[in-house]
Amino acid sequence: MFLSTFELFKIGIGPSSSHTVGPMVAAAQFLQKIKQDPLLTDLKKIQITLYGSLAFTGHGHGTDRAVVLGLLGEKPDTVDPDDIDNLIETVEQTKTIPIQGHGDLVFDMQTDIIFDYGPALPGHANGMYFKALGGAGENKAEQIYFSVGGGFVVCGEDIESVSLDMPAHDIPYAFRNAQEMLKMGKVAGISLAAMKLANEMVVLSEQSVFKKLDQIWSVMNGCIERGLKQSGTLPGGLNVKRRAAKIFHDVKQDEGRNFRFEHTCMDWISLYALAVNEENAAGGRVVTAPTNGAAGIIPATLRYYLDHCPGSKSESVYDFLLTAAAIGGLIKSNASISGAEVGCQGEVGSASAMAAAGLAAVLGGSNEQIENAAEIALEHHLGMTCDPIGGLVQVPCIERNAMGAVKAVNAASLALKGDGSHFVTLDAAIETMRQTGLDMHSKYKETSQGGLAVSAVEC
Repeated sequence: MFLSTFELFKIGIGPSSSHTVGPMVAAAQFLQKIKQDPLLTDLKKIQITLYGSLAFTGHGHGTDRAVVLGLLGEKPDTVDPDDIDNLIETVEQTKTIPIQGHGDLVFDMQTDIIFDYGPALPGHANGMYFKALGGAGENKAEQIYFSVGGGFVVCGEDIESVSLDMPAHDIPYAFRNAQEMLKMGKVAGISLAAMKLANEMVVLSEQSVFKKLDQIWSVMNGCIERGLKQSGTLPGGLNVKRRAAKIFHDVKQDEGRNFRFEHTCMDWISLYALAVNEENAAGGRVVTAPTNGAAGIIPATLRYYLDHCPGSKSESVYDFLLTAAAIGGLIKSNASISGAEVGCQGEVGSASAMAAAGLAAVLGGSNEQIENAAEIALEHHLGMTCDPIGGLVQVPCIERNAMGAVKAVNAASLALKGDGSHFVTLDAAIETMRQTGLDMHSKYKETSQGGLAVSAVEC
């Protein structure tokens, strides 16, 4: 089994990898489908129907805006967040989408993006149906897509058979679960990061892998830095105020007068995570890690290591991210990282497990201790629901990242105090998460129909 580090860590925009980045990618794919088909003529109109979680929380997640950006040819990793409002406004005013080779097609965001609140499409909770219509209203082209979490998009006909993994015979360490991963590492006498790097080098040179990891960390860290400087209220109508900048100011002020509690380090971890997820909520540039909703946990934990751990080394960023990706690949392949599939345990829980593993690795942990760290973090997120108030990735999502990052550090510390042996395996925790997600009622899986999304409003 091999899921690339750069499939899990993708540069995009907020607020959601599954509800913003994925739909944007799907729309761009449909755009290419139209442009590349020489038999398509007389196109007049485009319509999109959103189903399941995309319908229930699509407005709050900006799914409607995302599909428009994709149809305009924009990509999550290159679109300028500062240009988005102007691009959307132009489409709203002209009520058209310009398609090369077909001219300006009729497209009214109010009527041609349909939020279907009925049953989800078979296959996945995040379904989209794109169609291009001719002059007489006839269907000229159509495609179903599923946004399956972390920005991954699957065509409807492929949902049951698609695999994002590279064939096992092409890579040196084709572990399918944590047990195999530990066994291979023991036989080879190398770390999880080294195994992950060797797998990546089937496709990329070592230099290219490190260059891409540098870019990933640069965007993550840049997101922290920007978030620490911003103030004001987040968009969406909940009137949630940014807090990272104020907490940063207060903690720095306490340092200046030589006043601190032993738990002040948790303030640092939390404010790093808050900074990222406030940026995500504002539609800024973030890295799926492994999703946008959980994008702050890994950067916060890595920044904690670099800024607050004695003996930290900048080159350890590579080992941290590679180790985290190894764990994330196991979780995605054997369970899910999608809140719409398994609840927030699949987003914040997965990110916390990945961050705990990465931290344990760079602090000198053995492979067994690293696996233990991931298991501890994941185990203590089991059952966590995904219940964003108003369908916005703000409450409780932003604070959950702060808590997930603190849990990651705690899990790594606990694992490093042991010898790697433990009662519950990571594989067991991952399988439990999968089963719990299957049992979880749909109202607790990113539909904003249960949990805090309802209780907080009623109160």
